[in-house]
Amino acid sequence: MSTKQTVIVGMSGGVDSSVSALLLKQQGYQVMGLFMKNWEEKDEQGKCRSSADYDDVRRVCDQIDIPFYGINFVEKYREEVFSCFLDDLKKGLTPNPDILCNKAIKFGVFLNKAMELEGDFLATGHYAQIGLTEGHYTLLKGSDPLKDQSYFLHTLKESILKKVLFPIGHLEKKQVREMARSHQLATSEKKDSTGICFIGKRNFRQFIHGHLAFQPGPFKRLDGTLIGQHLGIAYYTLGQRKGLGIGGMGDAWFVVGKDVNAGIVYIEQGADHPALYADELIADQLTWVNQPPGSLPFCCNAKIRYRQSDQFCKIESIENGRARVSFQQPQRAITPGQSIVFYDNAVCLGGGVIQEAGPSYYLQGKPLPNTRHL
Repeated sequence: MSTKQTVIVGMSGGVDSSVSALLLKQQGYQVMGLFMKNWEEKDEQGKCRSSADYDDVRRVCDQIDIPFYGINFVEKYREEVFSCFLDDLKKGLTPNPDILCNKAIKFGVFLNKAMELEGDFLATGHYAQIGLTEGHYTLLKGSDPLKDQSYFLHTLKESILKKVLFPIGHLEKKQVREMARSHQLATSEKKDSTGICFIGKRNFRQFIHGHLAFQPGPFKRLDGTLIGQHLGIAYYTLGQRKGLGIGGMGDAWFVVGKDVNAGIVYIEQGADHPALYADELIADQLTWVNQPPGSLPFCCNAKIRYRQSDQFCKIESIENGRARVSFQQPQRAITPGQSIVFYDNAVCLGGGVIQEAGPSYYLQGKPLPNTRHL
């Protein structure tokens, strides 16, 4: 009987998970590839979109000589992720389904399946790292600042991290590509997936239109002036410029607010309009990798969107599961439905879902400081 530890690698058909499996095999683990099918949809040629990814997984596993299996979580994904995504859109929110997928599917039912298969660990191709400090497992940023995915993993608790490996978290993307090429892996030149997991590169508006019916409504300025008609309130998010279909003289138009009940999308001209900026927010659905802050107020850094640079903030209070967070610098387009994620330097502490922004600089009548690059 083998004494090697067994690692189940969640393989997506991309280069990151492929190199993760390769590295673990080289490190002496007993490795098994597991392809997770979350979405079932045919392309223009009538071919299931996930079948090409499955074929890539099969080729890579054959190349590095590990067994592989496929598992279907389509129904679970629709129940746990996609239905929640649609519900949030109906409420006028801008949800982040990739975060929910990690929590409920990849490190929920998928992790449980890996343990059922007698795996000692589940590994994925995420750009994040796991630390061990004073006997506690911590979630760390990935070494490549351009690819760090800790933002999407902030809901993972220490009890989950004990069972997880991120084999490429210490590498830069270019190093991962080089490893794939040097071993001639079938996915070495495959492009990275982009956008929301089940939409990818497709037009967001067209995709959503196929699942939800929305009523057109008015574009208005904050003073109530009618500017035009929008196609449906869920198609727009705070700070959005493209796709409004409004031209004319002067600066570009941006979405600065939404009234879901009235069906109004508020727009104003200028990328730095004060209605886009606030310096506090309320977040709920809080989760902490280890323990919540011991005392308040608590100073740390935060991101209110992926790829944002760390912003100094203060968790002022936590009451009834809702955190009030203030920022040293005004934040642009604080968007309900998106997540705020807290950091202590490289350590990801946890986060929550933004429920509402504080009063904007426009409502407060406050002048903005220099907002460039905020």
